[in-house]
Amino acid sequence: MTRRLNDPPPMNAPPAAETTGDTNKPKGKAGDRFATLNAFLDFTAQHLGRAECLTWLALWRDVKRDGVATTAQADIARRIGAHRGTIKRAITKLVAAGLLTVARRGSLRRGASAYRVHPVMPIRTKPPKR
Repeated sequence: MTRRLNDPPPMNAPPAAETTGDTNKPKGKAGDRFATLNAFLDFTAQHLGRAECLTWLALWRDVKRDGVATTAQADIARRIGAHRGTIKRAITKLVAAGLLTVARRGSLRRGASAYRVHPVMPIRTKPPKR
């Protein structure tokens, strides 16, 4: 027998998970990641161009447990549909705006560069030029 959308749950269904009170409080690593994304979208994205926003999002998605994203510029360009030169300019602007820190500069022998991703620009009087 198939259930319809408004049918009550079957009698032998496990009980629903209990909530611990505050449902707006982020829980665990996923909540922290959403808080970072929300801060970026609420306060920072409006001051950036398309390439900078997409580059930041691609790097943010690649951040590992140590807080560093190690991704090749060519890979970012392929994923967001831009040229590698556009990604180089976007990274330069993101570093100047304080949204990225170069943790390790990459090269042909050392591999891809590593970046620390910051969600909110430092306080300044004027937003950076697009």
